[in-house]
Amino acid sequence: MKWEYGIAVMAAWNIAVFALYGIDKWKAKHQRWRVSESALLLCAFLGGSLGALVGMEVFRHKTKKWKFRILVPVFLILQAAVALWIIR
Repeated sequence: MKWEYGIAVMAAWNIAVFALYGIDKWKAKHQRWRVSESALLLCAFLGGSLGALVGMEVFRHKTKKWKFRILVPVFLILQAAVALWIIR
């Protein structure tokens, strides 16, 4: 039962991070107040790397920034390694 809860929480967080990348892209196009790069990266680091990576691709957002191109996939690899370690 607790695995299902953990998976549901991580799925919800990744959906929220995905939406955050979409919102920031919309704000960039409409010259509105933006979400900081550090906040976007922090959300990816705190378990939302899959949502961030998908958001980057779907919204074509932050794909030219080296920090995002390198750090978000690294976060995803680290989070997958931690998840495998926890499962075993």
